[in-house]
Amino acid sequence: MPLKNSQYNTIMRQYDLHRQEAAKERQQRLEEVYKKIPSFAELDAQIASTAAEFARARISGQTIDSAAVHDNIAALEAQKLALLTKFGFPKDYLELHYHCPDCHDTGFIGSEKCHCFKQAVVDLVYLQSNIKERLFAENFDHFDIRYYSDKKDPRLGVSPRENMESVLKTCHDFIRNFDTDHSNLLFYGHTGVGKTFLSNCIAKELLDRAHTVIYLSAPQLIEIMERHTFGREEISEQPEEMPDYIRDCDLLIIDDLGTEMNNFFTTAQLFSCINGRQMNQKSTIISTNLSLDDLQENYSERIFSRLISHYQVTLILGDDIRIKKAIS
Repeated sequence: MPLKNSQYNTIMRQYDLHRQEAAKERQQRLEEVYKKIPSFAELDAQIASTAAEFARARISGQTIDSAAVHDNIAALEAQKLALLTKFGFPKDYLELHYHCPDCHDTGFIGSEKCHCFKQAVVDLVYLQSNIKERLFAENFDHFDIRYYSDKKDPRLGVSPRENMESVLKTCHDFIRNFDTDHSNLLFYGHTGVGKTFLSNCIAKELLDRAHTVIYLSAPQLIEIMERHTFGREEISEQPEEMPDYIRDCDLLIIDDLGTEMNNFFTTAQLFSCINGRQMNQKSTIISTNLSLDDLQENYSERIFSRLISHYQVTLILGDDIRIKKAIS
């Protein structure tokens, strides 16, 4: 996933802070050693003086025995190390202690991104996802299919459990093909059947791969879009008019579609979002308690046609799991 400049700069600022912090802590340790071992400071002064004299001699063109100078400095460093251990300090006490010893808090080893940089990307996109804390509990490891009945629905000829097995396959296919196939999901079904839980399961898998994921309830989305367009004479349907993070994130989750206030403004903004992300080939997951008939009745034909044409429409069967958990 390519980082935006703002994301890259955020990570690199953190590395700068880590290096400044490491240097500050080393200076504090050095002052502690100077206070406890005055002769240590004298040795440092000798090393600094020897190095300065060597530099001045080279600049002035004097002939000087470089090997002898280096040997002298090495001997002084050995005396310092002996003093440290004598007074009970670890040998590495005055070394810079980096958060990442592999890249020394630069984020790079040579021209390659360090493993800590890749982890920093994951941490950043988690933070920006709006659902970080929730994903500790709502993920595939905590998904329990036993909450879905194996009794067949007489109208559909399939049980909620069989239905969920199919839905889970759809979710895993969506994740597996996310980098190669631009696709969208529409989860619909009664309250409490696991639509939001499944959206969060998918979100965690993609966040762990350093994809950008933004979660917004439908009312939150409309509120953001309203603030963004407030004061304009016309409501634009161009994707570039959306806030960057809504337009550009790898996955946008719109939860509880149908709970927002429904009017001309919200319909226009919802269309702008759905259409804009489709034009940008960015994936979206929408969940709703509304039936397909309700969606068609409550939203414009343009919105409904895009949902039907460009989303994998997925019905989730079952009873309210939250009630089951409460009484179990």
